[in-house]
Amino acid sequence: MFISKLSRLGAQAFKGLSKAPLTIRPKRSFFSIVQKDYLEPVSCKLFSTTAIGNSQENEESQKISVTFFDKDGEQEIKVPVGMSMLEAAHENDIELEGACEGSLACSTCHVIVMDVEQYNKLEDPTDEENDMLDLAFGLTETSRLGCQVIAKPELDGLRLALPAATRNFAVDGYKPKPH
Repeated sequence: MFISKLSRLGAQAFKGLSKAPLTIRPKRSFFSIVQKDYLEPVSCKLFSTTAIGNSQENEESQKISVTFFDKDGEQEIKVPVGMSMLEAAHENDIELEGACEGSLACSTCHVIVMDVEQYNKLEDPTDEENDMLDLAFGLTETSRLGCQVIAKPELDGLRLALPAATRNFAVDGYKPKPH
């Protein structure tokens, strides 16, 4: 019953529309309306993403010096600003494990910042990083995860020690079976 009343109402409305006089408006582009009514003239400014000056100088100024200490001795490397110590270690064949590939799901990239002053320049560790550090072998007051230590200019001269061991559930040569 409701549907039939609604249908009749719709039919009456349609008849009323067909009897209304037809008015045609002149065509105006939507974009011309927007441009005319809302946009003010914009002055052109040129921007460039190219660095000014000697490109080799800029590359060197955007890298910091980091020294890794492990059981075999020390190795000094140049790390681009913005790169994690885990990535830098992998690029320079330094044996820093990183089983989770920097996803903050393990503690195998545990490093020890050797200078307290440098440690204090780092951002505070997140709760997630602290949870993972609790699982790290040989935890110290200046321990951090290498995947969370990001190179920045004020960390130039950073000295990192690699612990003698890591806690990893997968042993060398172990390959998990698919489920």
